[in-house]
Amino acid sequence: MSASSPAPHAGQTPAPNPEQVAAAKTGPELSPSHFAQFRAHLPTLPQALASLMQTVVVALFVLTFIVQPLLIPSESMEHTLLVGDFLLFNKQTYAPDGPLSRWLLPYRNPARGDIVVFRHPDPPMLIKRVVGIPGDRLRIVDGQVFINGVALNEPYAAFESAPADSGRDNFPGEIPPRLVDPEWRRQMWSLTSGGELIVPPGEYFVLGDNRNHSRDSRYWGFVPRDAFVGRPLVIYFSLVRTSPTDVEPPPQDPARPVADDKLGHVRELAAKVAAFARWRRIFHVVH
Repeated sequence: MSASSPAPHAGQTPAPNPEQVAAAKTGPELSPSHFAQFRAHLPTLPQALASLMQTVVVALFVLTFIVQPLLIPSESMEHTLLVGDFLLFNKQTYAPDGPLSRWLLPYRNPARGDIVVFRHPDPPMLIKRVVGIPGDRLRIVDGQVFINGVALNEPYAAFESAPADSGRDNFPGEIPPRLVDPEWRRQMWSLTSGGELIVPPGEYFVLGDNRNHSRDSRYWGFVPRDAFVGRPLVIYFSLVRTSPTDVEPPPQDPARPVADDKLGHVRELAAKVAAFARWRRIFHVVH
């Protein structure tokens, strides 16, 4: 009489087959046809290179003709733009238009109040705000800009503490020779009438928003129309960087106990991540 497995009692789940348990652990077996189908969906080397080249060409086209990144290195535009801000600026806004392109793209001339990027001898690229446009009669009295006899409303202007400077705060005026370009000094006085500077055709007068800490048109003159490169669009990242005009925080009292707990290392890491960048400025529109 041959031995046989005992029949399960009513209501009892039969014991699993060892072969079935092993198959469930290892999963379904992949046949060579599965690998062939997977490889058939992978791009070939020429296809991958072609896709990469298309991406590079599109990126170069965008960076060359449409937008370009820019890092703010100084405090001259605080508090609109901070040291460590990374910007994308539109290179098409002020591009010279033609009979066809003027109907396709929104080209225009710089307007008063625009933040602009332009070419400059030293450094080769600057960013300032347009204050005077061709034909304006401009003067500055105790830091207040007047255009054609009317005080200019400038909510963006900042006046951080700095030594008194009559040439800086009252313009046109006597700026120390070591700070002003000699050719600009001659041109400035030739274009001054009744205490006002007359902005000539095709030229623009620009200032930094941080008026007491900016080298701008007061010191080196006008910006010609063909020097404009673009207009900032958005801050895409912002690193925490110190500025020469920042107020140093008070030193911590060494006698004051520092909070300590088991999660201290987590809080320290979170603090370092938070202090690495100005997260709230990311994707901030520049205006």
